[in-house]
Amino acid sequence: MHKPVFLYTVYPVGRLVGWMMCILLMMGSFGCQKAPGTARDQLIYISEEKEIALGLSAFREVLKSARLSRDPEVTLMVNRIGQRIAKAANKPEYVWEFAVIQDDEQINAFALPGGKVAVFTGILKYTKTEAGLATVMAHEVAHALQRHGAERYSRGILEQIGQIGALAGAAAGGVDPGLAIGAMSAYGVGVSLPNSREQETEADYIGLQLMAKAGYDPREAVPFWERMSGCPRKLIGKYCFRSQSSIPEFLSTHPSDVSRINQIEAWLPQALKWYHPESSHSGTSPSMTSSLSTFSS
Repeated sequence: MHKPVFLYTVYPVGRLVGWMMCILLMMGSFGCQKAPGTARDQLIYISEEKEIALGLSAFREVLKSARLSRDPEVTLMVNRIGQRIAKAANKPEYVWEFAVIQDDEQINAFALPGGKVAVFTGILKYTKTEAGLATVMAHEVAHALQRHGAERYSRGILEQIGQIGALAGAAAGGVDPGLAIGAMSAYGVGVSLPNSREQETEADYIGLQLMAKAGYDPREAVPFWERMSGCPRKLIGKYCFRSQSSIPEFLSTHPSDVSRINQIEAWLPQALKWYHPESSHSGTSPSMTSSLSTFSS
C-alpha cells in the first residue's frame, strides 16, 4: 500500500502556510470580541485603559510639535461640532478633546484612542458647511469608539508573531526565507488591507448615525465625499479622477469613492431616523444598537 502524500510533503509552501496558520489561529483564539454597533468580529489584545493612556500620550506629543490654528472662529466651530458629536456618542469613559492644526496643505483629520481628535485646516475647503465638517469629525469619532487603533495595534502584534514563526519554520524545514517573506506579504494583502477598508466602512456607517444624532443632516455626507473625489458621483472614475484613483480598491485601505458614496446612500434611510435638526441634544443619546445585517447591506 502506498503511503498517502500530503500537500506539505510535496509543496514546501503548504507546510509554511500550515505553520503560519497554527500560530495565527492560536493567537486568534484570544482577544476576540464584537465591535459595538455592528457586531463585527474584532481581535484586540490591549485593555481599553491602556489604549486610552496611549492615545493621550500620543495626542500630547502631536500637540507639542503641531502648529495650532489661531483662528478663534474655526477653533470654536470644531469644538462645538465635536462636543455635540461626543454627546451623541455617549462614551463617558472618554475625555474628548478636539484640536485644529494649521496646515492648509494637509487634507486630513485623525482620531487617537480615548477621544482625541484633530482636524487639519486643509480639509476645511472641502467641508464647506458645518454639516460637511460634522461628516469628517463623526467619522473620526467613530474610529475612536470602535477601537480601531487598538485593533490595528493588536493586528500588528499578530503579524509580527506570524512573521517570526514563518521564518523560524522556514529555517527548520529548509524552506527558502524569501518564500516565507512572500507568503507573509500575501497574508498582508489578504487580511490586513481588507480589514483596514472594513474599519473605514464601519467608521462611515457609525459616523453617519452620530452626525444625525448630533443634529447634523446626514444627507450632507454625500456632497462632501463628492467634493473630496473632485467631481459628482456619476462622473467619478469616468471623466474626472483624483490623484490616487489609479490605485485599485483591492490594494487600498480605503473604499473607492463610488463604493463609499453608494454605501452611504444605502444607509441614509436608517440614519435619517435619528436626525432631529431642532434638537439641542441636552440629554444623553442611547448607545449604538444597529444590527450587523444593516451594516453589511
